[in-house]
Amino acid sequence: MHLWRKEIQFGRESKIKEKKILMVCLGNICRSPLAQGALEFLAKKHSLKIYVDSAGTEAWHSGKSPDQRAQRTALAKGWNIGSQRARRITPKDFTYFDLILAMDKDNLLDLQAICPRNANVSIKLLLEFSSDKEKEVPDPYYSGNFEYVSNLIEKACLSLVDIDE
Repeated sequence: MHLWRKEIQFGRESKIKEKKILMVCLGNICRSPLAQGALEFLAKKHSLKIYVDSAGTEAWHSGKSPDQRAQRTALAKGWNIGSQRARRITPKDFTYFDLILAMDKDNLLDLQAICPRNANVSIKLLLEFSSDKEKEVPDPYYSGNFEYVSNLIEKACLSLVDIDE
């Protein structure tokens, strides 16, 4: 499955001028900023009309920059995430974005629980777009395994936009 397939109501024939995608993890300082950076990088590199943002299901780090380890890992891949600031997801996000991608099942359940009834947004796990055996992006905050996490994210983002690199 990728971004352009009709299962998620996009497509090359879509009347949506710009796809709006929100990446979500718990605190919005590790995984979702990396995912935002990866997809922004691919969108720019391949001239795709995609607006990407990220948020957390919790507000513990609101206003803070991404974790320094995430920033170093991102820079090594050419992704600049240093200007991002953590924020908590809002009810408006569920109507503004076309697709919300959760990093793990807990985030997915939290998002489904707070999604307003009038929202028509698709909420999925990011790794549903990957052929990798992993189905959840593990939180590198305590493990420190940022490189592994960034590789999982990058692979899913490539599949999401149907790009072979």
